[in-house]
Amino acid sequence: MTWKNTTSRYGSLTIGIHWLMLLLFVAVYSTIELRELFEKGSDPREALKTWHFTLGMLVFILAWLRIAARLSGPTPVIRPAPPRLQELSAKLLRLALYALMIGMPLTGWLLLSAAGKPIPFFGFELPALIGENKELSKQIKELHEFAGTTGYFLIGLHAVAALYHHYIKRDDTMTRMLPERK
Repeated sequence: MTWKNTTSRYGSLTIGIHWLMLLLFVAVYSTIELRELFEKGSDPREALKTWHFTLGMLVFILAWLRIAARLSGPTPVIRPAPPRLQELSAKLLRLALYALMIGMPLTGWLLLSAAGKPIPFFGFELPALIGENKELSKQIKELHEFAGTTGYFLIGLHAVAALYHHYIKRDDTMTRMLPERK
């Protein structure tokens, strides 16, 4: 298997980033949901929040690598070709997922900046993007939480679409993104 995309399959770089992003999304969502099990200000709750921020920033970085990998070669063709409306909806969903991968970490960074809190990243502290502004921080938090909730829907829709193509349409949509079997 080649590391670059071909007209028939995604390359190992794109496939690896795709599945790593899934694991990161599970971790990011898990850390923010699990924090609710602990009292505010407790060490476990703060650790989960730190991991949420850190892994979110890793999503941000990998999203750009994913875009570069996607642009470095052709997009594999789906066989048999889906109807144009399905192609359009797939492109819109893909754009929405990229917006999520870039927008969520960015709003999180802005949120922490406006709240005057440190922005952790694997033991380092990233610089604030904007000055402290508590009112703006509340507005950004609402946007971030709304986008996070929307993310559950988008990721679920993406998974359902892949399963639909694989088990009902029986095309190669999903197999193009799976590691090649020898």
